[in-house]
Amino acid sequence: MAQSLSPREVFLELIHGVCEKRWDDVTGLYAEQTDVIHPLDPLRAPALLTRDELHQHFTRAGEVLGDISFEPVVVAIHETADPEVVVGEFEYRGSFPGTGEPFARPGIFVIRVRDGQIISSRDYADHLGMARLLGRLDELVAALA
Repeated sequence: MAQSLSPREVFLELIHGVCEKRWDDVTGLYAEQTDVIHPLDPLRAPALLTRDELHQHFTRAGEVLGDISFEPVVVAIHETADPEVVVGEFEYRGSFPGTGEPFARPGIFVIRVRDGQIISSRDYADHLGMARLLGRLDELVAALA
C-alpha cells in the first residue's frame, strides 16, 4: 500500500497542478466530502463541499484562464501545531499570451489534509485583482450590483 502524501506535499501538488492545468489530478487531491471556502470572494460563493463541485470549479477556472500560463513562486509552507494543517503562501506569476504583459497573483491556502486528501481549505486569493487582469472587472462589478 502506497503511503499518503503529507499536507506539505499535497499543497505543492495543488499549486503546481493548477499551474499545469491538470484539473483531474487537482480534483483528486480533495476528499469526496470536503469544505473549501474562498473568504475573500466578493460574490461570497457558497462552500465547495464535494469533489464533484471542485471538479466543476476547476473546469470553469480552466475555461476562464484559457491559454494563460503561470507558475508558483515565492512559495513558503508553514507547519502548525496540528499535523494535519499547513499554511501555504505563494504567488502565481505569468504573462498574457499575445501581449506578454506580466502578472502576479498572491495567495494563501490554509489546508487540512487527512490520509493524503484535503478535507478542508480556506483559500485566500485576490479575486478583484484577478478579475482586473482577465478583463472581467466590469462583469464582477455588475454581479455585485
